Amino acid sequence: MRPLPLIIILMVLDHVAFNGSRVAVSLYAIHQHATPLTVGTLIALYALLPALLSVKAGRWIDRIGVNKPLLVGSIGVCLGTVMPFIFPTMTALYATSILTGVSFMLINVSAYHAVGEMSPPEDRPVNFSYVALGFSTSSFIAPMLTGVAIDQLGYPMTFLILALFTVLPIIALSANLLPTPRPHRPHETAAQGSVMDLLRDANLRRLFIAMAVLTVAWDIYSFAIPIHGSHIGLSASKIGIVMGAFAAATFTVRLAMPFIAHRVKPWSLLAASLLISGVSFVVIPFTDSVGLLMAIMFLLGLGLGAPQPMVLTLLHQAAPVGRAGEALGLRTTLINTSQTVMPLVFGALGAALGMAPLFWGMAIALFGGSLFARRVRHKR
Repeated sequence: MRPLPLIIILMVLDHVAFNGSRVAVSLYAIHQHATPLTVGTLIALYALLPALLSVKAGRWIDRIGVNKPLLVGSIGVCLGTVMPFIFPTMTALYATSILTGVSFMLINVSAYHAVGEMSPPEDRPVNFSYVALGFSTSSFIAPMLTGVAIDQLGYPMTFLILALFTVLPIIALSANLLPTPRPHRPHETAAQGSVMDLLRDANLRRLFIAMAVLTVAWDIYSFAIPIHGSHIGLSASKIGIVMGAFAAATFTVRLAMPFIAHRVKPWSLLAASLLISGVSFVVIPFTDSVGLLMAIMFLLGLGLGAPQPMVLTLLHQAAPVGRAGEALGLRTTLINTSQTVMPLVFGALGAALGMAPLFWGMAIALFGGSLFARRVRHKR
């Protein structure tokens, strides 16, 4: 099998386990009468260690290649998702959040690095679109599978089912079935300066800001929709279906991305996507209908799903030679720092003021990001 399809298949399987665990952890905590702040803490823990370790992980990947980090990450996701099956307690949920989060960070950085390195510059937008389609597929499968499994089999068995998705990636990576680009040799790389050198680059800094806003919005969606659905009386299966509408939208817009990429400039696409996402967050608190909520989630999925392939292409092109993995790691660090802080802040807001301020606060950030993207577009 060619490297790109195999990378996507393995990543999709691992992402089903990772994404499903986020939904299952949230709903299991709610089932055990956890407050929104506790749920926010659990989701924030998914991002805590990635925020601290992503740059080092990126440098490690630049040095040794992607095979070993992918294997370590797959094993970690397996152990993290199986833990609540063995120990069905709140303590196990905290361990799952930490271990699964840092393990999938290795998979995420490694997979994007491998695709960027193996792709000619002219093919990167399309190839990153294929990777994004893979993520959309797993994002569609994971919440629906998780919701149905919870309703039919209970929480512990759901975590075991999610862990089984990592078995094939572990076997394939252990057998070295994935041919990947060799790591850069020291004489091929740019001088290894401070990570702050990457932030001083204006093009990279703008990309990091835009990606951070988008990913925080995605994370708030993952954290808040299960809580909102529970508050309006939806079952786990219906919550999974609602979240599946979001994933279906990301799949649809990414399927069209090869067509869009040749007709829309990246920063124009970012400005429109951020605006659409902000409007979606504004109207979420006003609905308790499954059908209407699915429509809003589809709109939100279009907004958050469109920019990623274009942004990743720009990031890989702007990174210094031999530091693409480090740049991806820095992206993950900045994103996960926000993801660590924001669920705690919004969890506290949800506990004190209800869920509406959470959605509206995210909408304000997205509207600000849209204005920022428009200014960047006019400067270029």
